[in-house]
Amino acid sequence: MFASILILPLLAAGIATPPSKDAIVVKGHAWAPFISPMGEPFRARSADDDTLVRWFSQADRNRDGSLSPDEMRLDADRFFATLDTDHDGEIDPDELKQYEWEVAPDIQVMSRTRPPPGLPKTRPSDSQGQPSGHWRIGADADGDMGSHYSHGLQGAARYAVLNLPEPVAAADINFDRSITLTEFRQAAAERFQLLDGSRAGNLSLSQLQSLRLSLSTSKPKYDDPDARIGSPLPPGN
Repeated sequence: MFASILILPLLAAGIATPPSKDAIVVKGHAWAPFISPMGEPFRARSADDDTLVRWFSQADRNRDGSLSPDEMRLDADRFFATLDTDHDGEIDPDELKQYEWEVAPDIQVMSRTRPPPGLPKTRPSDSQGQPSGHWRIGADADGDMGSHYSHGLQGAARYAVLNLPEPVAAADINFDRSITLTEFRQAAAERFQLLDGSRAGNLSLSQLQSLRLSLSTSKPKYDDPDARIGSPLPPGN
């Protein structure tokens, strides 16, 4: 009884008890990232920083202006190594949770979609005057409206070139709740094929920029299938 009398004034004064050791703390970020095909977030360092270009330049190891399947695999290997924090050769459930809550919290379904730095965030109204389900990026310096994020896109798909809400977990091919390097590499190969619609064997920056724009300006319904997801590899691959 005496202890309760002491605790109540503390609560009334707004002194919070420290979080338990099991409490989950989500890191927030002010600006929208670009989420790479393998799920790595690239966040702007300044108002004119193009995060898609930064990822592309990093992945393009030989600086020839295009990405090859090998470069896509090497980029996947590099990101896998950062996620595999205990270096046991797989991304386990704890490491996946760390990815979703600390590395890329922007992919969470309930996180609010943010525009790139330097662009205002406005919420448009639908035909009945009610706020619609997506955020529209405001006009740029030339008065043109940028792309909008549809409510039909969820998770990482809102910031990416592929409609994959959780790109790291999606690499778990056998659904055993862990992702091996072999699975991650296979996912990289499949995603390269999905992006390389013309089967040219390489990906250009302009091609990826067009894919990003077409994805962000589409208005899919929640249950609309995406033809780019689940497509089999071409024969012989």
